[in-house]
Amino acid sequence: MNRAVFALVLICSPLIAQEVHSHPMPEKLGKVSFSTSCQPAVQQQFDRGVALLHSFSYGPADEVFASVVRQDPQCAIAHWGRAMTHYHQLWDLPPSQADASVAAAEISQAISLNASERERAFILAVSLVFNTTSTSSYSIRALNYEAAMRDVATANPKDVESQVFYALSLVSNASTLDKSHGRQKAALSLLEPLDRKYPDHPGIAHYVIHACDNQELAPRGLAAARRYAGIAPSAPHALHMPSHIFTRLGLWQDSIQSNLAARQAARKAGDVGEELHAMDYLVYAYLQRGDDQGAAQVIAQLKAMQNLHMSEFKTGYAATAMPIRYLMERHEWSKAVLVDNPVEGAQSHVVAIAAWSRGVGFARTGHPEQADQEAKAMTQFETQLRASGNEYWATQVGIMQREVAAWSAQADHQPEKAAAILRSAADDEDAIEKLPLTPGPIIPAREQLGELLLLQNNPGGARKEFETAIVNSPGRRGALQGKAQAERSAAGLSDKRVIDQPSK
Repeated sequence: MNRAVFALVLICSPLIAQEVHSHPMPEKLGKVSFSTSCQPAVQQQFDRGVALLHSFSYGPADEVFASVVRQDPQCAIAHWGRAMTHYHQLWDLPPSQADASVAAAEISQAISLNASERERAFILAVSLVFNTTSTSSYSIRALNYEAAMRDVATANPKDVESQVFYALSLVSNASTLDKSHGRQKAALSLLEPLDRKYPDHPGIAHYVIHACDNQELAPRGLAAARRYAGIAPSAPHALHMPSHIFTRLGLWQDSIQSNLAARQAARKAGDVGEELHAMDYLVYAYLQRGDDQGAAQVIAQLKAMQNLHMSEFKTGYAATAMPIRYLMERHEWSKAVLVDNPVEGAQSHVVAIAAWSRGVGFARTGHPEQADQEAKAMTQFETQLRASGNEYWATQVGIMQREVAAWSAQADHQPEKAAAILRSAADDEDAIEKLPLTPGPIIPAREQLGELLLLQNNPGGARKEFETAIVNSPGRRGALQGKAQAERSAAGLSDKRVIDQPSK
């Protein structure tokens, strides 16, 4: 079948209800061409499903692939598409039992049908992820998928989709402990030449941004970040995704504009998880820009939202983190101790954020005993997470637990112990890359260490830590203000410690 690059067009609701004549807005998802052996009549629709898949619009993509199956029951690769909508490679791992069960059924259907050699290779590759009879851990299955997609890409060197999906597998398997970013750079070696040749492909720009979502490579992803929203403005995630690079580079106004648009699009699409994800990044950017009122308005809007599925990590994390970011960035410790746990059903690492807020708040209001109780609860969460195999969040909760312990030691008049504990937490946090779902720690441990040293009348040491924090997270307001205060203190210009005062 001839490959046909197409412009996706779909009529949607009028832009302005008050206009006498409606002006429909075309759907724009980018240009994708995934050749298939299915009936020619479903080719354009299938390409639309792949375009949605590349922008992580999983629900709409599944609906499109299901429609393809209804029109062409022998289209094996459409069942692959449906399975892929349950493989959220960059933020929801391992796949839930429900996702795995549905995906496995689709793969079984795909395998039972005739397909081209290339299509069958795609199908067999994803079957390695959702092999319900395998005793291998998810990480092993993900590596097996990557190896299979490498074979697909090698066998089909001129096929764009083979290269792009292989690049995504590299990014998704990149270790958070690999500060050399080997897999991300390997993905970029595939994606960047393709980006020059296919500038309107949504997956290429999207995955370049994800590959560059780290301190080292962020500048390399800025061009893709500037373009992705224009490639696929009908996909809420495409409107949000550039803010990952903007956040890494401290471009707060760009991040705000990106997430305002993403939030509006997600709300229109009924995608609550994506809306909250955009709101979390929005709160973060407002706070770094010094617009506390803007952040407060978003949090007020959050509180008015109903029926949030807090058991889903994307939703639970954002809804829990937003108000805590506001309190902690403003040093409102007496309010931080009043933070409630998320509703029943929230995951352990989400509940741990609330315990961390209370623990730091208790310690910084002079109540080390209560802080220690929160630290003990966090240790239990860490143990639960390790037992479940969630090593990344177990490590993150362990770092937050040490932050609480450090501030508790400071409140208990043990400054050397406090500094040693917090330094170990900062060193461990700096050695780990964040996951794509978060804009970063609520307050980086390195920034907290700077604050601690300021309180201990060590402005020289504090300045050094703030400088490191700024390199790790450019443009963070707390680190910039802390460095300025450390410099004033070192110069003897002021003895006033404003580091503990809420921002106005």
